[in-house]
Amino acid sequence: MNRNTIDAKRVINGTHGELWLDGEYVAEVTGFQAKIALKKEPVTMCGDMAEKQKVVGWSGTGSIQMNKVYSRMANKLAKVLSEGTDARFIIISKLADPDSYGSERVVIKDVSFDDLTLADWAANTPGKIEAPFTFSAYEFRDSIRVE
Repeated sequence: MNRNTIDAKRVINGTHGELWLDGEYVAEVTGFQAKIALKKEPVTMCGDMAEKQKVVGWSGTGSIQMNKVYSRMANKLAKVLSEGTDARFIIISKLADPDSYGSERVVIKDVSFDDLTLADWAANTPGKIEAPFTFSAYEFRDSIRVE
């Protein structure tokens, strides 16, 4: 493959995304994002006026978007809310467009949800919810590689 060009059909399509929450398939998912923000500290060096940066850590955040079908998130967070425990979860994201060069699967670990939407609806509008979260570990199980 010529690395200077990309065949448009190879661009992976999120429509083929799948998600599991603690091993349970989430059929109502419509979108997913997990990001890492690098934490940096400034480093100054003699003889150089530019401020350099040193990576000293990272933090993970993300969000699941879902059609509102049933009370999945309320059920998942019930123990956290009633007993005050700090429940942690595992999310597995898979993206496998049949036209792409392969599939990508990542495990997001130590997931802690940030909030719970109790009610959010409007007439003539399909129900949707968003579940933001933080995490502190991840692992790629599959990654897309161009041969």
